[in-house]
Amino acid sequence: MSRKAELKRETSETKVAVCLNLDGSGKADIKTGIGFLDHMYTALCVHSGIDLTMRCDGDLYVDDHHTAEDTALLLGQAFDQALGDRKGMKRFGDATVPLDEALARAAIDISGRPFAQINLELRRPNIGQLACENIEHVMSSFATAFRITLHVNVLAGANDHHQAEAAFKAMAVALRKALTRTQSNEVPSTKGVL
Repeated sequence: MSRKAELKRETSETKVAVCLNLDGSGKADIKTGIGFLDHMYTALCVHSGIDLTMRCDGDLYVDDHHTAEDTALLLGQAFDQALGDRKGMKRFGDATVPLDEALARAAIDISGRPFAQINLELRRPNIGQLACENIEHVMSSFATAFRITLHVNVLAGANDHHQAEAAFKAMAVALRKALTRTQSNEVPSTKGVL
């Protein structure tokens, strides 16, 4: 079964297009107009093994919020669509990832219940052109649209760039584990649905 999705989202604030393959090789072609956001999405692809093409034309003359939020929402919807009935996957994944002095932990349950607890301990107002508050917002918007439970915590670090990147890499490795195909064609739930 192919686990792919191609979606578009157009509002008065942004135009976003996503092409996603959950069983890819980590190829990323990302252009959101925000360099650091592109960098984080690329890290997500490389370390989760997904292939992603993303384009966004957003109202960056206002600020970075709409682009950050809308790309995350559409990406989460694409993951949700690509998984379909959520059969034949491990469902749970976790990872602890270092990046120099930074250490981040992520845990994921592809549960059908959207919830995010994100704590990155960032201190600067911005990294590049991306507001640090929007980094956590990207993760929580992604979790909401994907309908997953997501916990991401930075356990150590002194450099905000390293902490944010370690967090995205931890989320990516946890996703790779949770999305791993199993021999069963069953929904991994006692309820029979996710």
